[in-house]
Amino acid sequence: MNGAEAIIKAAVESGVEYCFANPGTTEMPFVAAMDSEPGFRPILSMFEGVCTGAADGYGRVSGRPALTLTHLGPGFANGIANLHNARRANTPIVNLVGDHASWHVNYDPPLASDIESLARPVSSFCRITKSVDRIVEDFTAAVRSAWQPSGSISTLVLPMDLQAKELSVASQPVSIQPPKRHFKADYVEAVAERIKAGKRLVFIVGDNGLDEKGLKAAGRVGQLPGIKMFAETFPRISHRGGGLPDLDRLPYFPEKAIEVLEQYDEVVCAGVVEPIAYFGYEGLPSRLAEVDRLITLADVGDDVSGAMEALAELLNAPAHQDLVGNIELPKGEEALSPISIGKVVAAGLPDDCIVSVEGGTCGYPFFTESALSARHRVMTNTGGAIGQGLPAGFGAALAEPGNTVVCLQSDGSAQYTIQTLWSIARENLPVVILIAANHKYNILQNELRRYGVKEFGANSVALTVLDKPRVDWLALSKGYGVDAVRVETNAELAHALKEACDAKAPRLIEMSL
Repeated sequence: MNGAEAIIKAAVESGVEYCFANPGTTEMPFVAAMDSEPGFRPILSMFEGVCTGAADGYGRVSGRPALTLTHLGPGFANGIANLHNARRANTPIVNLVGDHASWHVNYDPPLASDIESLARPVSSFCRITKSVDRIVEDFTAAVRSAWQPSGSISTLVLPMDLQAKELSVASQPVSIQPPKRHFKADYVEAVAERIKAGKRLVFIVGDNGLDEKGLKAAGRVGQLPGIKMFAETFPRISHRGGGLPDLDRLPYFPEKAIEVLEQYDEVVCAGVVEPIAYFGYEGLPSRLAEVDRLITLADVGDDVSGAMEALAELLNAPAHQDLVGNIELPKGEEALSPISIGKVVAAGLPDDCIVSVEGGTCGYPFFTESALSARHRVMTNTGGAIGQGLPAGFGAALAEPGNTVVCLQSDGSAQYTIQTLWSIARENLPVVILIAANHKYNILQNELRRYGVKEFGANSVALTVLDKPRVDWLALSKGYGVDAVRVETNAELAHALKEACDAKAPRLIEMSL
C-alpha cells in the first residue's frame, strides 16, 4: 500500500470516524486512497474554517478526535480561527496538511509556505513526514498526542510524493486506547479542609465538571454555607436542564466578574485555568482574582466531576435537589426581543438535544433560562474567534446521528462560516439554525460605549451596522439548500421551532429583531 492508504488504515484502526476535508492538488493521493477503507468517512466542506470548527464540535460531543484535511499552508491558515477555539476547548483534533512534493518545494512554487510556523501556535504536536516508511508512526504519534485527557491539537504535514509512494515494509496494526482521567486526592482534601475551616469559597467549574455527575456533585457542595458555584464564562460543553443544578456562567465583563469573586475568601479552579479578563480595560486588572487567592480542585484534563463528587462525600454534603419550575413565557403576540427569544427557545428544546451558541445578543438570555429546559447540552465559543457556532453544531450532529442540534447564532458571526449550511444540507442533518437578525454588530456598539463613545458618528455606524444592504437570510439559506422561514413574534418563533425540531431535517429560522 502507499502512504495515503497506510494512514487511512491506521485512522480506522485508531477509531477515527470522520475526516472533514477541503482538499486540493497536493492531497489527491489521499483523496484517491479514501475508498480503500469502507469505515473511513470523508465529509466535504466549502471552507477550511468549517472543517476545523466541525472537528471541534465533533470532538467536544464524542470525546474522540476527528481528522481535518486541508490544502497547503493557505488552506490550513483558513482554518486557524476555529483551531484557536478548539485549543481553548481542549478538543482532540488531528490536522492533515498536504504539501508540495519534497523534490518540488525547494523551488519556492507560488503556494509554498512555512506550514509549520502557521501550525505551531494552535498545535501541541507538529511534524513534517520525511519518509513513507515513517508515515504510520508519525500519524500514530499525532493521534496519541491529540487524544489525551486534556485534549490537544496535532498537525501532520504530508508531502504529496510520500502520500503516493509505496511502503517498503508492511505497516503494523495500530492500537490506541482512549485516555483515562484521574483526580488528585490531595487537591480535594485541601479544598475540603478550607471549607471545614469556614472559608467562603467560590468555584469556577469547567471541562468535564459540567457533565451530569459533576453538576449533581456541585449541587451538593453548593448547598453548604459560604459556597458559590459558577460555570466558566465560555464552557466547552455544559449539561443543562432536566432538573440539574443551575451553574450560571461567570460574568463576561471583568468588573462584574471581579465584583462576584471578591465576595469570597478564595477562588477554587475546578477544571479551568486561572481566570483572566477577555480584554484589557484601563483601570481594571487583567487577573479576575489575585494569584494568592486561587486554589485548585482539579486541573484541566483531570476527572473534574470525580473530584467534585469526592469533595461532596468528604464533606457529607446533602443530596442535590432537582431544580424545579417553569419558564415564564412572554406574550405570544409581542415582537421578539433577546430576552423573549431566550425564553421561547429554552422552553422549546427537545429532550437531550445539543445547542451551539455563538453571539451574546440571545446567547446570554438563553443560557440563563435554559436551567429549566428539558435536558440538553450547550457548547459555547471558548476562544472568542468568530465563526464557530454553525460548524461546531454541524460536527456535533455527526457525533450523534439523528439527534437534534440547535444553533443559536447572531447574524454577523454567522457570515464567517455560512458555507456550513451547504454541508448540513448535503448530509441532511437535523440541525435547526436560529439567526438573531438585528443587522448590526451589537457587541462592537457595546464596546464603543464602554470606551466612552456617547454618540456614534457616520464611520462608527458604518463599521457596526449590517443593513446596507440587509442580508436576505431566506434567500441565502435556500440557495445553500436549507429551507427557511422568518418570524417576528414570540408565538411565531415557538411554532417554527417546534415544526423545525419535529421535521428532523435542516431548517433555518430568521428571528427578526
